[in-house]
Amino acid sequence: MGPPIQISQNPDIRYLGRILGDVIRAYGGEKLFRQTEYIRSSSVDRHRGIAGAEAIDPGLDALSLDDTIAFVRGFMLFSMLANLAEDRQGVAAEPEATVAAALETLKGDGIDTDAVTALLDAALIAPVLTAHPTEVRRKSMLDHKNRIAELMQMRDAGVEETPEGDVIEEAIRRQVALLWQTRPQRTEKLFVADEIDNALTYLRDVFLPVVPKLYARWEKQLGRRPASFLRIGSWIGGDRDGNPFVTAETLRLATSRSAAAVIGHYIDAVHALGAELSVSANLAPVPDAVIALAEASGDTAPSRRDEPYRRAISGIYARLSATYAGIVGKPPPRPSALAGEAYTTPGDFRRDLVTLADGLSASGEGQLGGIGALGRLIRAVEVFGFHLATLDMRQNSSVHERVLAELLKVAGVCDDYLALDEEARVALLTGELQSDRPLAAPWHEWSEETAGELAIIHAAADVRARLGKDAICQWIISMAQDLSDLLEVHVLAREAGLWRGGEDAGKSNLMVVPLFETIDDLSRAPDIMRRYFAMPEIGPQVALRGHQEVMIGYSDSNKDGGYLTSTWGLHQASHALTPVFAEAGSAMQLFHGRGGAVGRGGGSAFAAIRAQPAATVQGRIRITEQGEVIAAKYGTPDSAETNLEAMVSASLLASLEPEPMCEKDAARFRGAMNALSDTAFATYRGLVYDTPAFKDFFRAMTPIAEIATLKIGSRPSSRKKSSAIEDLRAIPWVFSWAQARVMLPGWYGTGEAFAAFKDKALLSDMLQCWPFFSALIGNMEMVLAKSDMGIAARYAALAADVEGQEAIFTRIRDGWERAHDGLLTITGQSRLLEKNPALEASIRLRLPYIEPLNLLQIELMKRHRAGETDPRIAEGIQLTINAIATALRNSG
Repeated sequence: MGPPIQISQNPDIRYLGRILGDVIRAYGGEKLFRQTEYIRSSSVDRHRGIAGAEAIDPGLDALSLDDTIAFVRGFMLFSMLANLAEDRQGVAAEPEATVAAALETLKGDGIDTDAVTALLDAALIAPVLTAHPTEVRRKSMLDHKNRIAELMQMRDAGVEETPEGDVIEEAIRRQVALLWQTRPQRTEKLFVADEIDNALTYLRDVFLPVVPKLYARWEKQLGRRPASFLRIGSWIGGDRDGNPFVTAETLRLATSRSAAAVIGHYIDAVHALGAELSVSANLAPVPDAVIALAEASGDTAPSRRDEPYRRAISGIYARLSATYAGIVGKPPPRPSALAGEAYTTPGDFRRDLVTLADGLSASGEGQLGGIGALGRLIRAVEVFGFHLATLDMRQNSSVHERVLAELLKVAGVCDDYLALDEEARVALLTGELQSDRPLAAPWHEWSEETAGELAIIHAAADVRARLGKDAICQWIISMAQDLSDLLEVHVLAREAGLWRGGEDAGKSNLMVVPLFETIDDLSRAPDIMRRYFAMPEIGPQVALRGHQEVMIGYSDSNKDGGYLTSTWGLHQASHALTPVFAEAGSAMQLFHGRGGAVGRGGGSAFAAIRAQPAATVQGRIRITEQGEVIAAKYGTPDSAETNLEAMVSASLLASLEPEPMCEKDAARFRGAMNALSDTAFATYRGLVYDTPAFKDFFRAMTPIAEIATLKIGSRPSSRKKSSAIEDLRAIPWVFSWAQARVMLPGWYGTGEAFAAFKDKALLSDMLQCWPFFSALIGNMEMVLAKSDMGIAARYAALAADVEGQEAIFTRIRDGWERAHDGLLTITGQSRLLEKNPALEASIRLRLPYIEPLNLLQIELMKRHRAGETDPRIAEGIQLTINAIATALRNSG
């Protein structure tokens, strides 16, 4: 046996781990502390490879149920604190992932800031928050973690006391003690309103202050003021695909609460400006436009007679107060004493602010205008408007079909729309688009489904009328498979004026966005979009708007075809769509539906964006941010800055960097990927869909049933009441395999593909020369490093009653070995992550803490499935799910 493997720690982990140990001893007792420490040290020794450690009793059998629950909480909190420490030390950060670094790289390629600014003038880069249920931690836990991060920053700065007078060291210990005594599990199911409020915390407390600050930084780096290209989106309250609890009311709730938050933020900012801008007309020249604003304000206070900026701000404040009351339906917390006319649009509000900025810039070499608090407020209004985050609408194409079929039947247009073939549907829908005539009679008693959809359509129209068209811009069609799926939404949108015919309506109409999800749908996307653009009712409107969005789904394509085929299929579809958009004279805007786990498109966003095919970004990209990823990337202002910088810098590089490969290499590499994909696809489908007992094996081996009991989201785990893999949502599919340490969606099929491909040197060349293949291998390597076939075998034993259980698991284990060996051959390594020491250290640190949790979870699942009814067993299972997900970080 070789020397022990060193597991390095950063000082924050040691410091916070020591405090946690003290807290466990103080609040859990000496016995629990000693049990926890024994299990921890034994597991660490085994993972270090210390001689004789394998024979040591791990100590888990000595735990009572109460001890088990307390122990799991301790390990979960250690993982949470380790995550915090790593984030602070920049383990997950990529030093080249900044706009400053991107500008330097582009400068080296001969691309100057003029070209960058020109790109940004027509750009849109947007993270889109979704309520996908992969965040297992309560917000209360995250709040304590974020407070510890703030206190650690003060400690770094040498501060001994908080502004409130608390000693820093004691305050950190207090927060860890509060974490220990905070219930980690939700006891009640989340409602859509809860998800809206959770998202609002990030939008209000992080994005609102951080985004204008980033723009100010980029303005300095570019040497000029860029357009407001970075925007924030959300699905929360508008995504009704498979979620019956998203309704017209939740859509109104989401938009009204966002409006209240952002306009309230503006009111506070304007109030602060009033205190700051004490410019006297006796000491500085004041332009007529500022004087006009001051005179129109109604502020006649003698104390401000010579302070036109303050008087103008009083009028702006009064108008904002009226705007808040008109949109939110109640006065703001601090209403104005003056009467003011509500702003009609955010542009009107911005215009008044710019008047102030121009006035301040007119003297003193412009030192007071356009920068500082006023400059940040102007930028915020440009980015966030009165809506804060653009809310997307989303629904499944099958729902659209049924609703439209009912409308057409009642209107006497078509008795059985669902019976029509695709050609007949397109002909009928094309005819409908010739007029703006609505189909729905308001007095008719519609089915519950149709009534709900009509209500949402009208609610969306109302929101756009109140908050501006930027409040809701996209209607996304899940499982888009044909041209008729797009045209159906155009007809439905017509019901409330969200779509109107005629070229002039192109800029104001809601954009209809197909979501291509399966491998087959991705391959047909270019043909569908070509036919869509060719329609005279559609093409001219798209050309006028200047861009069209297509969404591509990582989760369902992975579940359909496996990791390698999904990743390649998405790449090919993006590449194949490029000439289609060029022919149509439209900019292409791809919306990437990524999750946190590699099996759902997760991994480094910086690397993923840079790995996109040439000419597919061009400054326009949207990416979903889901579940635990939102807290990890945007939980604090510092992490939000880092991740938004990474997204923007990667988009700049992907848009402007020269193509790194010659066409000859590109053709060779594409041919190799086609061959790899064919083998991987056949292998994956053969196991998951062609093995009769596989679905029973999956449900018995993994904690899929137990995950369904977690109170982590408002929507059901399956689209239909079915046990079929096809009907299971991708999130619980990926989540379950992660808990069992198999991580199957992130690698299965690749081993057979690598083994069957003879030219291993070509694969190594692809790794060195092709960002796409490098990102594919890098994400897969991380997944393999987090998986453990020894632990997985113990989970497989839970499926002992399933026919063919041993043969199924043998295929999985052998596939893992082939994937592992093939990856090492391609990368030229002797072990996983050998060339990525920071990530290797991070994962090695966690593994000793995850293994005992897996072993306890298995034992508790056995007891639960055997019929034991002690509520502590179910609680323990849920806690282990929480703890393992926290330790793995990107498990859903």
